[in-house]
Amino acid sequence: MKISGRAIKLGDNINTDFIISGRYKFSITDIKQLSRHIMEDIDPDFPKKITPGKTIIVAGRNFGMGSSREQAPLVIKEAGITAVIAKQFARIFYRNGFNIGLPLIELDSDKISEGDNLSIDLDKGIVRNLTKKTQAKFKPFSKFMRELLKNNGIVNYFRKHKGLPAVI
Repeated sequence: MKISGRAIKLGDNINTDFIISGRYKFSITDIKQLSRHIMEDIDPDFPKKITPGKTIIVAGRNFGMGSSREQAPLVIKEAGITAVIAKQFARIFYRNGFNIGLPLIELDSDKISEGDNLSIDLDKGIVRNLTKKTQAKFKPFSKFMRELLKNNGIVNYFRKHKGLPAVI
């Protein structure tokens, strides 16, 4: 499975309230409407930088820290962002991301710049920076995690397979 897109670069400690402000937690329940407010506390113009299906967030350490609200990865996915690359993810965010079929890739993101064109091979564990003509490796996902991504999340996986495999 391959993904490509242009990098939008963020820093360390991007918490779930930065991804989607808590002030919308109960006032906006439609995820499509909620996604219009993605990262607005960091950059009010952030939604304008997204090309749906062709944008990859690149961040530093501790991406997705804070509350365990599933709205944060849902908003990222609904906004049209195809993957998130970070040095490290908060564990709950990482699990929530895969549960909805959002690829989250851990690797050193220092050499990726804003606007770089990236190609990600999820099966081989390779991120190619097409702008700088470099590549970096990450630990490939397990077969089960690749299945979650192919099925667009755990709910769709369960619908298709009527449960979990014997070995995960």
